[in-house]
Amino acid sequence: MMIYLIIGVYLFITLLTGFIGYNQSKNTAEDYFLGSRGFGILIMFFTFIATNFSAFFFLGFPGEGYRTGFSYYPMMAFGTALAAVSFFVIGIKTWKLGQTKSYVTAPELIGGETQSPPLKIVYLLVMVFFTLPYMAVQPIGAGIIINELTHGEVPYFVGCALLMFFIVVYVFVGGMRSIAITDMIQGILMFSLMFAALILVVQYLGGISKANAEVYDKFPALFSREGANGSFTEKKWFSMILLWLFCVPMFPQMFMRFFISKDLKTLKQSAVLYALVPTILFLPPVLIGMYGHLVYPDLLSEAASPKVADKILPMLMNNPEIASPAFAAIIMTGALAAFMSTLDSQLLALSTMLTRDVFFSKKENETAAKDGFKNQVWISRLIIIILALIALSIAYFKPSSIFAIVKMAFTGLALLFPVTFAVLHWKRTHPTAAIASILSAETLYICLSLGWLPKSITFGFDALIPCLLVAVFVLVGGSLLFPKKELNHPILE
Repeated sequence: MMIYLIIGVYLFITLLTGFIGYNQSKNTAEDYFLGSRGFGILIMFFTFIATNFSAFFFLGFPGEGYRTGFSYYPMMAFGTALAAVSFFVIGIKTWKLGQTKSYVTAPELIGGETQSPPLKIVYLLVMVFFTLPYMAVQPIGAGIIINELTHGEVPYFVGCALLMFFIVVYVFVGGMRSIAITDMIQGILMFSLMFAALILVVQYLGGISKANAEVYDKFPALFSREGANGSFTEKKWFSMILLWLFCVPMFPQMFMRFFISKDLKTLKQSAVLYALVPTILFLPPVLIGMYGHLVYPDLLSEAASPKVADKILPMLMNNPEIASPAFAAIIMTGALAAFMSTLDSQLLALSTMLTRDVFFSKKENETAAKDGFKNQVWISRLIIIILALIALSIAYFKPSSIFAIVKMAFTGLALLFPVTFAVLHWKRTHPTAAIASILSAETLYICLSLGWLPKSITFGFDALIPCLLVAVFVLVGGSLLFPKKELNHPILE
């Protein structure tokens, strides 16, 4: 009973916080979509972090720590920290254009700066296609957590639907303001409770020195640079670090964060703080996954599903020798916070893009401020419900491991980076070449992922690297071959 009470209290507080954001709203679409572009450093910092650290943080990280070991930590931590560089490269000019031309979404900016509706649509479709499975990871994680905490009393899919319902309610009513305020609370919860989980596991194992020594003695491969399965070669390390640099700003929910800062100073400070956080926060979940071998050593046996390792954190917290049921429930609300803080932003970002970039013309978007954007808000709310149902449909089948789903989504979105960078920094960028760049790179990636092309053509690198090279080659070569059509960025001069 205590477990249900704790989960219920958390969900109620989150819903109440979301309605606080609604009460502060200004009843315009710009406020609903972007919070009137007026957030300060505290909100910006937490919304950057909480939006990006999702179910992957509480399930995927410990799961990969269990499967591959300590090598996963520096690769992820330093790669994610490096992504802050792209916040300066992409974010600063995006903020300037947003302030000057009232852009709200990434496709709107790309299409507007190139004067190319076809490019806008292609860019939009790629963002939606690769964000949907990543969005489904969040209810998948919630379903796993709630099912484990209640010892199976709450079925997996019921847990998925429960979380989705609460998120849809506060995003539906409050938009970006509700999301930003809940992000701050959820960010504090997820970080503090992850450290609490590590402390509980370490105490049970007799201290961190003893735990490390025992893991090293029994599973030395977990401390190797290549990882326990030998998959993290130097080329893979290089690939993964570049992946975070290119993919993080391309998440639709992260790109929208570049528009909401009240000024450039706040945006820059948020980027610097963002770079510092992963090196600290990514260590506990990986260590928890490694220590999980000492409690549950057989999760990678031939008889076990490869997805079982993703449950290592809730399994440890659900062990009565490690944590009481009530304490386990409190800690796992941090996982729910991680899921909700990403999923709410994904729902709003995709619904905003589909609303403004599909249902309304450029002229209607420019003049919509005069009527308070009422039509746009209500269409966006309808799309939020549709997207939630699609994500739940994907979650119902619970495909592959969380890492596999996230990796696919991240790579697909990262391949938009060359076009985004070029549109912002290279006047010679040609929209037709940009379309060809996106389509060729994404097609190559899908063919490699489905096994239609031999992996040998990657030369040991992750599929991202050859796909990026193709994207850049087609973009640059095509832009130089097509008749000169310079972009005009007067505000960026």
